[in-house]
Amino acid sequence: MYDNMRTVILGRNSYGRGKHKLNPLFEDFSKHCGFSIKVCKPYRAKTKGKVERFNHYLRYNFHNGLRVRLAMKHYALTLDNTNAEVLKWLDNTANKRIHQTTLQIPFELLAQEQLQLLPVPKAYQGIHPKALIESVAKKYFPINSHKDWEKLYIPNRDIQCY
Repeated sequence: MYDNMRTVILGRNSYGRGKHKLNPLFEDFSKHCGFSIKVCKPYRAKTKGKVERFNHYLRYNFHNGLRVRLAMKHYALTLDNTNAEVLKWLDNTANKRIHQTTLQIPFELLAQEQLQLLPVPKAYQGIHPKALIESVAKKYFPINSHKDWEKLYIPNRDIQCY
């Protein structure tokens, strides 16, 4: 379930009620990975809250406590020490607690779900570079000649670098 961001959805109800215009790059990625895209309803806090609730838990249960512990030892909060500590916190706190919604322990649910998970697909290479360049060129650069599009440089990056 995704928020209504431009990287996911370009237009709500563009093709009729509940038929949204999705970002073609993200739609291609979702087909490659085998998942469907569902978007939150605008101005409906109930669905939005479910998407972002973990951010609140992470901030108030992990981040603030780590920041205080490091400050007491006169250490700065850096990406390296945060990454090292978050794995410990996930293993010892977040995934061992009884979840308030499911009333089950996340590690136990993961063990049940792993039996049904699909294998990880091969690395996503993206839409063919020429199709990507043409679609971006048509949208942002109203050029009449197809040969002018070849002057436009768009690097072809693996989506995992983001």
